[in-house]
Amino acid sequence: MTRAWTALLIISAAAFNLGCQNKVLDENKQLRNQNLELQDSLKQKDTDLAGRPQASDLAALQGQLADKDKQLADMQAQMNKPVAGEIAPAEGGFAGITVTRDTKAGTITVNVPGDVLFASGDSAIKPGAKATLGKIASVIKKQFASKKLFVDGFTDTDPITRTKDKWKDNLDLSAARARSVAAALTEDGIAKSQIGVRAFGDTAPRGSKAQSRRVEIVVVTK
Repeated sequence: MTRAWTALLIISAAAFNLGCQNKVLDENKQLRNQNLELQDSLKQKDTDLAGRPQASDLAALQGQLADKDKQLADMQAQMNKPVAGEIAPAEGGFAGITVTRDTKAGTITVNVPGDVLFASGDSAIKPGAKATLGKIASVIKKQFASKKLFVDGFTDTDPITRTKDKWKDNLDLSAARARSVAAALTEDGIAKSQIGVRAFGDTAPRGSKAQSRRVEIVVVTK
């Protein structure tokens, strides 16, 4: 009987010790997993901190934006400054030519009213408008040498009537006008390989018919 109790006590003690060991192993495993999670969390925080712009980076970015704003203002000033042979639009001044920048797209766009460039329903550039395009070409060559650019033609939404013998529709007219401007820019020294031509017809109207009739010269600056 004594031996049986002794054996039972030994077995119970062994089971208790085994249970304690398993508990310790489980606790150790949990602690190890927690440690790994903490390490991963710290690494992620380090990565996030490293990715944040420093004060010097922000200052440099602000400086770049300021330079681009100045470049845009200078370009607009040159667009509004008349040159020899240039004829001001009937509405007065040269303010109809505007320059805008799309930072996200990485483009600068020179908007030229169609009435400045062409007679109604025509794609031949007016003699007085050739000086305007020469001025634009000069600025592009100076500030954006070798950059790709697109000449985009637009019209108002009125259907072609008076000159329907020349053009199938507004898209056809806008394409012819864009090609005329591209040819003029090439004559003024911009490489033909730099210029792409796009026609949009009446698909992007503006606030008025006069504003809708336009040619946009889009310079890809990025």
